[in-house]
Amino acid sequence: MEEIKQEGRKESLNFIEQMIEKDLAEGRFSSIVTRFPPEPNGYLHIGHAKSICLNFGLAEKYGGKCNLRFDDTNPEKEETEYVESIKEDIKWLGYDWEDREYYASDYFEELYKMAEFLIEKGSAYIDDLSQEEFNKLKGTPTQPGKPSPYRDRSPGENLQLFREMKDGIYKDGERVLRAKIDLSSPNMHMRDPILYRIKHVPHHRTGDEWCIYPTYDFAHGQSDSIEKVTHSLCTLEFEVHRPLYDWLIRELEIYPSEQTEFARLNLNYTVVSKRNLRTLVEEGRVSGWDDPRMPTISGIRRRGFTPAAIRKFADTVGVARRNGVTDVALLEYAVREDLNKVASRVFGIMDPVKLIITNWPEDKTEMMTGKNNPEDESAGTREMPFTKELYIDRADFKEDPPSPRKWYRLGPDREVRLKFAYIIKCTGFKKGDDGSIDEIYAEYDPETRSGQDTSGKKVKGTLSWVSAPNAMNAEVRLYDRLFITENMTEIKDDIHNHLNPHSLDINTSVVIEPSVREAQVGDMFQFERVGYFRVDEDSTAGKLVFNRTVTLRDTWARAEKK
Repeated sequence: MEEIKQEGRKESLNFIEQMIEKDLAEGRFSSIVTRFPPEPNGYLHIGHAKSICLNFGLAEKYGGKCNLRFDDTNPEKEETEYVESIKEDIKWLGYDWEDREYYASDYFEELYKMAEFLIEKGSAYIDDLSQEEFNKLKGTPTQPGKPSPYRDRSPGENLQLFREMKDGIYKDGERVLRAKIDLSSPNMHMRDPILYRIKHVPHHRTGDEWCIYPTYDFAHGQSDSIEKVTHSLCTLEFEVHRPLYDWLIRELEIYPSEQTEFARLNLNYTVVSKRNLRTLVEEGRVSGWDDPRMPTISGIRRRGFTPAAIRKFADTVGVARRNGVTDVALLEYAVREDLNKVASRVFGIMDPVKLIITNWPEDKTEMMTGKNNPEDESAGTREMPFTKELYIDRADFKEDPPSPRKWYRLGPDREVRLKFAYIIKCTGFKKGDDGSIDEIYAEYDPETRSGQDTSGKKVKGTLSWVSAPNAMNAEVRLYDRLFITENMTEIKDDIHNHLNPHSLDINTSVVIEPSVREAQVGDMFQFERVGYFRVDEDSTAGKLVFNRTVTLRDTWARAEKK
């Protein structure tokens, strides 16, 4: 990494930033143009988020522009629904392409003319072989291929056949347009790749206007050139495509956009393949593209991840030249760090058991004041009713607890503070027929009200609580990782064998303090001592549904160390 001083501080530059700064310093470009070129055949995932942050972020940093261009060259898989979801995701991340919303389909006429130019130049030909037949002649990386019997057609014949393809005379797969390059190249992408194929399929934007469509390799570089993209940034799997990218630009004698590759984002316990994600959706393994277990941007948005956390995560991961696997705990850490600053605190009791304050008057309600967010004084406070009957979490009580040095919560004759309220002492409990604790009894010390404590008592345990008569019932969806295998990039078998059977646990017994009664979809909360939660779209006027965004700590990492 090169280091420069910027605004009085040192900043490390990644290799792409170094390249851009060199280009600008040498006057190669007056300003930069990047692009984000998604194919609208599915919803974007976390890997795309990194690319969005990189391309739009570089344009912002260097005063350039970033285009949004949809690579819509395969009408069989593309839908307007995906186009709209992609635009929503980019805006949610905080980026704006302004008036530069482009489509490869905008350039179909121009791309067609470029193809004719290659044919007339003798650099492309119409091939009648099927893909299977051509593959038999193609050879191997160490063995040269053999020419198609149609490779030496004259430019005039090729041009006539290409125009007939455009006019719809031929069936799907009957003929293709190939580049005439090098059948002995060790790079198989240079062995006469397909530039155009026949698809009698309506396009989501052009309808039935076209029945031939350019391949990605043909449309990509030429679209970059048309838009005068200065830095075409792709993930490493496109590195072997770069020689073809450069060859086409040279042969067409057009604006020389340049492709540069960087490492894609791979997360452990995660699949970032639209094909595999689509399979999970179509098979009903998840509830949809926006299922909070999915690594799609719409899924993590619904789960409660924030744009600021995603941008911070992308910045932390950085830009590398070689692929690797990033620990998903780093993403979850970025989410916790952001939510800690912005999420309102509330008491949410996941496994409630009734606590009865025996020396509290039957009909008395006292309002306790709690801070909404100790990290943000401007968040203010909230009032919580304190009554004779409360709920605490069952895990906060033990009938036979360990020594006080190992157990700071409630047990017989033990004292704890109910947060924002009083110190209480357990005086007894009642069991049900199955041996479980039904009720816990305690007495409060009236001199220990929080903020007004005159007792001088010191207790180490502090518990969350909710007034039983005022409690709100809620459904809480506890999401965990979708896969149980750490490195999903190395699996050889079916991804279904690696699904986590416990990726979703629904708890309908949760009680929450009444201050959340007016919560809206999308509101974020920290259930104190539990985790971060988002109000889900499935909520109704009579029932709130919460998605667990992340726990307060990386519980998987802790479990693996034991």
